[in-house]
Amino acid sequence: MIQAVILAAGKGSRLYPITETRSKGMAPILGRPIIERVMRRLTRHDIDDFILVVSPDDREIVQHFSRTDIPGQIRFVYQRERLGMAHALRCAAPLIEGDFVLAACDNLVPARDVGRLLARWQEDEQFNALLTLMPVEPERLGSVGIVERDGPWITHIIEKPAPGEAPSNISSVPLYIFSPQILDDLDETPLSPRGEYELQDAIQRLIDEAGRVSGIMIEQRATVTNADDLLAMNLEFLARDHQSPLMTPLEVGAGTRLIMPLYIEAETTIGIDCTIGPNVVIEHGCRIGDGATIRDALLLRGARVPAGATVVNRVVADE
Repeated sequence: MIQAVILAAGKGSRLYPITETRSKGMAPILGRPIIERVMRRLTRHDIDDFILVVSPDDREIVQHFSRTDIPGQIRFVYQRERLGMAHALRCAAPLIEGDFVLAACDNLVPARDVGRLLARWQEDEQFNALLTLMPVEPERLGSVGIVERDGPWITHIIEKPAPGEAPSNISSVPLYIFSPQILDDLDETPLSPRGEYELQDAIQRLIDEAGRVSGIMIEQRATVTNADDLLAMNLEFLARDHQSPLMTPLEVGAGTRLIMPLYIEAETTIGIDCTIGPNVVIEHGCRIGDGATIRDALLLRGARVPAGATVVNRVVADE
């Protein structure tokens, strides 16, 4: 049975101040942390043994999964220093027993493509690694991992190539399947100029030593890098789930209009003569003053919107 290793110890600096009070993996997507949504796409394909690499300071993620209904086993490994993906994988290595999926906590690949990746792996037990691949725009070549291919085989991978050094326009998305052989290369992975142990360097060593590294192409994925990404992903999920919205505010004032689609969690109070919606996601414990207008927005837990304020197309962080 394939295990799954989910990397969730990153700081999420570009999500600040959202990540001041919660980790990136716990960023909410319509009522569920994004890491849980990553895991649930794997459980659809019978993966039920999870290893979560987290920061030792992230108590919320441990508490959340102590009461989750995700089937199977969930174990935690602590990455005490943020030294890159290869270092995070090395932290998890003692618990890895065979072939495994490796995924980032902030990257959602469509469930059908997760299934394609797993099916391709099962078709040929001789793979050493399967990568998820996607074309990337020219202006983003220097911000992602780029691969070079020879037929079905990946011959070269480089993390964030310098201008003019990208071997193709095909990027490696952070969803992989590996045989345990990749673990043998982690101790030999050098510290990069960025001060991290890059997973791409370990993959390149695997290519050079053993080969049989291939990939599948996908057309889309969603990732959370900044507040705009978080808002867009919440509104996308809201649009999908608009037939069964959550509407559990504690109090709604007289004259207030609620325009669907909406998602409003418990313990939220809304003043009089407000206009809320369409396309608004509100976490629990928010307070919205009289006469406020909110649309195309995400309010994080405990957020405050003053009386008469207008919130459009943005995230209001929790306090």
